[in-house]
Amino acid sequence: MSIFERYLTLWVALCMVAGVALGHFVPTLFGTIAALEVARVNLPVALLIWAMIVPMLIRIDFAALARVGEHWRGIGVTLFVNWAVKPFSMALLGWIFVQHLFRPWLPADQIDGYVAGLVLLAAAPCTAMVFVWSNLVKGEPHFTLSQVALNDAVMIVAFAPIVGFLLGLSAITVPWETLVLSVVLYIVVPVIVAQALRRRVLATGGQAALDRLLGRLGPVSLVALLATLVLLFGFQGGRIIEQPMVIALLAVPILIQVWFNSGLAYLLNRLTGEAHCVAGPSALIGASNFFELAVAAAISLFGLGSGAALATVVGVLVEVPVMLSVVAIVNRTGDWYSRGNATSGSV
Repeated sequence: MSIFERYLTLWVALCMVAGVALGHFVPTLFGTIAALEVARVNLPVALLIWAMIVPMLIRIDFAALARVGEHWRGIGVTLFVNWAVKPFSMALLGWIFVQHLFRPWLPADQIDGYVAGLVLLAAAPCTAMVFVWSNLVKGEPHFTLSQVALNDAVMIVAFAPIVGFLLGLSAITVPWETLVLSVVLYIVVPVIVAQALRRRVLATGGQAALDRLLGRLGPVSLVALLATLVLLFGFQGGRIIEQPMVIALLAVPILIQVWFNSGLAYLLNRLTGEAHCVAGPSALIGASNFFELAVAAAISLFGLGSGAALATVVGVLVEVPVMLSVVAIVNRTGDWYSRGNATSGSV
């Protein structure tokens, strides 16, 4: 992991402090930024989010879809957890914790927004950091690549319907035009741009040139993420100062859903006889979130100062420590996994 990735939680915390301070002392700056919108899309934030997402999608080789059948058990388990369990379990956890248990300690006018943010966070699996987590558990690289490519393909058609359905169940009004626009702006267009750039670089300079490009773009992606967080916390500063417990309370359902879904994927892979080198990344992909997309969609749907945007940012805050805890569990239970898996030596 790079130093930025390793200490992502620290950088997010510093961005919280910087954003809250700037929002308090220079509120006119944030008002000006908020006004730069076209069709409910904030232009500065859109540019920052594209700078986050495109470098991640350049890593994805959609040719890997041809190898999906090599690890069909792991692929099946991960697809089931990512698309049939995780969004719905998060919606349930949001209903239990945000709409009921924690309601007295949360601002009443933001309850629906927080639930919406949690749903957006869980409705799309991670694209980039998964490769880091997979390496840390000695995951089968071809499985990880093919699974991420498949998830990205599914995300193009499944993200909007799942989000719309779950928010509808929670009686949260969904502006469908804005939701579809978010999918086009933050999934379809970045995929097309990233894949066109990937093909051009490979055609002119090969894998070495692509590796150099990714090395240069990696820091750009993380800086764009941190700049976006400063803006978000600038708009959220007053609410956070008034109710500082909001961040901790929103982290609870996020942490539970990560551990629940990673554990479910891990156990299902063991029961189906999949190899540990596939079960590890399957568990991590099954639990992780594409928080960059969640942040973008929350801003487009509900605004920079919304509870939905804040809830997605809490996902960024807890991403590294909670995923590292899953990595540790997977690595420490390798012997236990193998004892109950008759085909653990297969790949």
